[in-house]
Amino acid sequence: MSTGIELLSPVWTHLTTMQPVRAEGVYFYDAEGQRWLDFTSGIGVINTGHRHPRVVAAIQEALENLLFAQMNIVINPWAVRLAEKLNQVTPSRINRFFFSNSGAEAVEAAVKLARHATGRRNIVVFQGSFHGRTAQTMAMTTSKFIYRFDYQPLPGGIFVSPFPYAYHYGWDEATTTQFCLRELDRVLHGQSAPEETAAFVIEPVLGEGGYVPAPPAFLQGLRRIADEHGILLVLDEVQAGFGRTGRFFGYEHSDIEPDIIIMAKGLGSGMPISGIAAPAEIMDTWRPGTHGGTYGGGNALALAAAAATVDVLQEENLVANAAQQGEYLMSRLRELQKDFPVMGDVRGLGLMVATEFTDAQGRPDPATAKAVARAALERRLMLLTCGTYGNVIRWIPPLVVTREQLDEALAIFADALRAV
Repeated sequence: MSTGIELLSPVWTHLTTMQPVRAEGVYFYDAEGQRWLDFTSGIGVINTGHRHPRVVAAIQEALENLLFAQMNIVINPWAVRLAEKLNQVTPSRINRFFFSNSGAEAVEAAVKLARHATGRRNIVVFQGSFHGRTAQTMAMTTSKFIYRFDYQPLPGGIFVSPFPYAYHYGWDEATTTQFCLRELDRVLHGQSAPEETAAFVIEPVLGEGGYVPAPPAFLQGLRRIADEHGILLVLDEVQAGFGRTGRFFGYEHSDIEPDIIIMAKGLGSGMPISGIAAPAEIMDTWRPGTHGGTYGGGNALALAAAAATVDVLQEENLVANAAQQGEYLMSRLRELQKDFPVMGDVRGLGLMVATEFTDAQGRPDPATAKAVARAALERRLMLLTCGTYGNVIRWIPPLVVTREQLDEALAIFADALRAV
């Protein structure tokens, strides 16, 4: 009997074939009325929880008055409103905004802007990064080979430097940071000269690469090197932004300011919207007409949802909740780690938390990670794996999650560990 699923392209992977009929807060509900605990947040999208009433109300208000207003034709008032909201949460010097639809589009926009602003062509990214699946962003992505499999040749001018992943190297954080800064210096001497390097593009917390926070000293070192050579520092906040790490943006943990901020995912609470932010002196170098898109800044529903999202995050203290609940989640996971040492590392910032599975020799153990995730799914707890070797389970609950809901998930996770 046909279910209709076979009509969908097989290029999509699926955690489950469950088709939810309703969602609210941290839960999905299926056709049988069963409740599923969603600790994926649509891969870091639903930071305000499923169908937050204020976001829904903003979409409804926009729908009643304006559905689409193409930015090259008229000025969409919702775009102006969103820019004003974002201007309140970005550094004072970062006061110009460009909107598009997806994270990959925003990364592409940031690269194009960096090249115009500097007159240089090369981009340095960091091992384990994920920046998207378009041609340009595939060339910048090194978290897994599958994201660029069989698509070569990819755009040139991309150079890769090590990311300070201390657990992978087996070193302490300070040693790893020093090593990676030295290796970046070697990239600038051996592969892409500073005078031809437009930007460093980095995630403040590796996303698909394993949920690895960049040490503050490393991002501070990047800022220093970028300033020394006139290179732009671009922070890809697609997955780490909008309260996910317990700060509004992930880079705030390192007491630095980027030159360009890339935003998506949590910005729209489920509506397709992304953007970049930069200072006027950088944004003004972008020659009119050299970039754009039909829907960027035109979809009133997505813009309204994003503006409401910024309000909800601030006014309902969801960023602080992410910090508090994240500390509790990591403390409880570290208690479990004592009984299940196959969890070699527990790390994260806010509610962007990783449990990395390794064998007795410290080698990646993707089989156990995937088995535990499957066992949790059988108990209706939705968790995703990530990491270059697929041996990391990531915890991404909506930022509205409560202590009781964390305890519910942790009890299921402990049961899954025992079962595996």
